[in-house]
Amino acid sequence: MKCQIASVVAAVALFGSAAAVSCSDKYPQSSAFFGSMGCASALIFANLGSAYGTAKSGVGVAHLGILHADRIMRGIVPVVMAGILGIYGLIVSVIINNNIKTEDNSYSSFAGYLHFGAGLAAGLSSLAAGLSIGIAGDASARAYGKQEKIFVAMILMLIFAEALGLYGLIIALLMNNTAGKVTAGCQ
Repeated sequence: MKCQIASVVAAVALFGSAAAVSCSDKYPQSSAFFGSMGCASALIFANLGSAYGTAKSGVGVAHLGILHADRIMRGIVPVVMAGILGIYGLIVSVIINNNIKTEDNSYSSFAGYLHFGAGLAAGLSSLAAGLSIGIAGDASARAYGKQEKIFVAMILMLIFAEALGLYGLIIALLMNNTAGKVTAGCQ
């Protein structure tokens, strides 16, 4: 007990009140780290998928523009759908960030781990969706330049690829909801 008090006093003296140890082992300071990593993971991985999908599809759309400049507005659909993936990551990141509570030391390890998992679910699902949108978007935009009838098939492929990111978003929202049900407060 004396050792814990001494370490708290030393931490406060060296780093200020923000470095104080939480009120029990049930609510450690590391839980906020895991929540923040979930917040960052959602945004980083979703934007990586979005960037890859946009770049790869953009090459196909540029090729389409060389062949048929009049089809470019319909052919830009893969680029737009890849950009939506970044929004999924942003939504999850903002929601997780708003639920990280450190002022009253009521943010449990369980909530931190759930938020970390939620961020990974949304981020990695969007990364996978971005990879598939990029590859399918590039190939289908090039094919659309040669055959106009392929447009509906292109849209269907892109919808199923985008659904991967949407599944991750849904699971992340459910995990965030579960993390909010954790009883908070020090006894």
